[in-house]
Amino acid sequence: MVNSVAVGAIPQAAQVPGLDPEAPYFSRLSARSALYTDFRLLLEAQDAALTAERYRGLVIDDNCLARSSVASRRKLWKELRSRYRLDVGDPLFSAFWAQWQRSGSETERTLTAYVLFALNDRLVADLGMNWLFPLLRRAPVEVRVADVRAFLVRSAEQHPEVLDWSEETTRAVTQKYCASIRDFGLATGAIHKRTVRPSLYGAPVRLIVTALRLVGTPFLDLVKSPVFRLLGIDSSEVIDTLGDLNRRGDLRFRMQGDVVEIDLPEAA
Repeated sequence: MVNSVAVGAIPQAAQVPGLDPEAPYFSRLSARSALYTDFRLLLEAQDAALTAERYRGLVIDDNCLARSSVASRRKLWKELRSRYRLDVGDPLFSAFWAQWQRSGSETERTLTAYVLFALNDRLVADLGMNWLFPLLRRAPVEVRVADVRAFLVRSAEQHPEVLDWSEETTRAVTQKYCASIRDFGLATGAIHKRTVRPSLYGAPVRLIVTALRLVGTPFLDLVKSPVFRLLGIDSSEVIDTLGDLNRRGDLRFRMQGDVVEIDLPEAA
């Protein structure tokens, strides 16, 4: 029997597309990249997480992100909402906000936002876990748009929806994915991008742990999950990583045999 303990309260079950093997691939990146700068500016202007309606009002009515027309504001809101969920009532976004608030540096916040972005998009999650991961481990190595496209071609058997994308859409998705990982600090360079292996921070790891618990992952499976590969952490290294974060005081973790205990501290 597995005894699993988490002192921190876990919200009600939520859909987490990046952890759902049945979730389809969407081409939302064909229009814009991650829009991380706009997302960051929207969050930094607030002291608390807001409802979706209030965020919408800030973007469209108050024009807090300085767009020149109502049409462009509406489009921006739609794209931000689809990428980052942006609703205090959403369990995954609420968990993200808690870790965003606890982050001790801009780099930690950026990686935490990347985790949310990936968890909310099966394509981004799969690319991060399966294509980007080895490049992060060997960083710095070149990021090639053609290799991302090859990943999409190989994925068509499991995700036939990509076969319906036009060549223009496919090209735009691959280009904007590469731009997005640069925006999140996982690559550098404007034209010729090279990967950057992320440092270990508590907030993005805690968000992954919470997301896994939101979808009901048992603790013994959690400590072997491939989703940590988003941060360059191999499945075989998760236990050691959690141990390191425990020693640093970023979370509490203990494992003895098949007994796993994880306690995520509450946001300050």
